[in-house]
Amino acid sequence: MGSQASNEGRYFEDFAVGDLFEHRLGRTVLAADNVWFTLLTVNPNPIHFDAHYASRTEWGRPLVDSTFTLALVTGLSVADISQNAVNLGWDEVRLPAPVFEGDTIYAQSEVLNLRRSKSRPHQGIVSVRTVGFNQDGVVVIEFKRTLLVYRRGHGPRPARPPLRKDG
Repeated sequence: MGSQASNEGRYFEDFAVGDLFEHRLGRTVLAADNVWFTLLTVNPNPIHFDAHYASRTEWGRPLVDSTFTLALVTGLSVADISQNAVNLGWDEVRLPAPVFEGDTIYAQSEVLNLRRSKSRPHQGIVSVRTVGFNQDGVVVIEFKRTLLVYRRGHGPRPARPPLRKDG
């Protein structure tokens, strides 16, 4: 298991190949999530927003937009993996089972590789494999993700201002 992240997140030095992060939060997918995401991304496929059409498919109901699933599972991993990072890309995205409205999605990530950046000495490259699964333990998405992670002491400082007591 990976080391415990502080509120400030993990830095490059906090990762080791083989670390497994069981991301704590789950998220139930709402009908609004699917409709809004489909509208925001201008996706006209009726499988996501037309219940009558979807009822005539092999699934019998609307499927959650797969790019929402990718965004959600990526988001579930941020506190453990990429709070101090810049995303470089996703590879080998697979969707072995559909996501439906009402499913609760969970995730875990395993560190596959890490190396110091040659061009950016204050950062390192971390590669992870993330798996998203539903409330029944069925894998709904898998992907590899590559991140540019700040080394300890080199990340931007939080921009939160101090609390003023003088009103």
